[in-house]
Amino acid sequence: MYSYDEPVYLISVVAKILEIHPQTLRQYEKEGLIQPERTDGKMRLYSQRDIDKIKTILRLTRDLGVNLAGVDIILRLKERLDELDALTEELKAQAPSQKPKSVTLKQSSYEIILKK
Repeated sequence: MYSYDEPVYLISVVAKILEIHPQTLRQYEKEGLIQPERTDGKMRLYSQRDIDKIKTILRLTRDLGVNLAGVDIILRLKERLDELDALTEELKAQAPSQKPKSVTLKQSSYEIILKK
């Protein structure tokens, strides 16, 4: 059995599993929403994590009517929240007498857009 992050699925297989056109997957990659791995022969390979992310994208676009720019913002915000959740758990796990280690969080240009 393959790990969750191991890229093993070809674009045609993913398209068939999700019942979408392969061009849709190429468009998602062009928009920067997904980044499938590439073989030495430049064939796209998708992991189960990629498939789950594509399912999220499809849910947002089909069910909620979000456009691809909106999906990009939502996915970046979700990543940011995941980072902050991990940081919170890390800080909670440290003993109160210990000085918290320095943690740098990456900044996103979307933060500027959303604050205006």
